[in-house]
Amino acid sequence: MNYFYIIIPLIFINLAAFITMGVDKKRSAKSGAPRISEGLLFFMAALFASFGVYAGMFAFHHKTKKWYFLIGIPLLMAENLATSYLIYLLLN
Repeated sequence: MNYFYIIIPLIFINLAAFITMGVDKKRSAKSGAPRISEGLLFFMAALFASFGVYAGMFAFHHKTKKWYFLIGIPLLMAENLATSYLIYLLLN
């Protein structure tokens, strides 16, 4: 099976999550600017973008003091990997 069609969308969704973290960090410096909700960030992480969110957390030093991000995002990374492995097993 050609995994190219699976890997490319995953790269793009993780890149979008990474950029979203950077945009929210930039908006957090401005008072009154509309922010990206934490729920959206977790939703993106649950939709196989957990690696992008996690990389954005530390690249932009954003949400690194919130315990639910420090614990939740790595748990979602494990869930994403487990789900990916199950999909791989089902397709082969």
